[in-house]
Amino acid sequence: MPRLDLDQAPVRTGSIYPEPYAGQMAGRSSVRLGDLAGLTQFGVNIVTLQPGAAASLRHWHLNEDEFAMVLEGELILIEDAGETAMHPGDCAAWQAGVANGHRFVNRSAAPARFLIVGTKATTEVATYSDVDMQIHIAGGKARFTYHDGSDWTGPRDLAPKGEKNG
Repeated sequence: MPRLDLDQAPVRTGSIYPEPYAGQMAGRSSVRLGDLAGLTQFGVNIVTLQPGAAASLRHWHLNEDEFAMVLEGELILIEDAGETAMHPGDCAAWQAGVANGHRFVNRSAAPARFLIVGTKATTEVATYSDVDMQIHIAGGKARFTYHDGSDWTGPRDLAPKGEKNG
């Protein structure tokens, strides 16, 4: 395949999360490099977080590995064990099936970017650590549930557990 033209890559903003969580992802955009290249086995994205933005809710994947590398700016990686400042060149990775909820937030005054590479499992369950929600993906469709597997109808508790705000 020839060199990829990043200007041709699809860009996704917003979130597939239901409200009120979708609104919490304002200021995040991702350049979908894997989609541009037609990759089917793993996803490759460059995510930009504006000041104050979060990349996701804290989560972990049952079937998908993830790898991230900070490209620009300063991000805070929040995991079960606490918070870590991440700078350009810093990397992190999460193995499928390991229950270590993680996410990036930008607490700086400037935009920050990171590269994220992850498996594209045909079926997946991601568990959100701080809210009572999971996403089940099968057949290209997403379905949200509570941790107990019952259909998600709205937040049971809006107060995130274990994470500092601001």
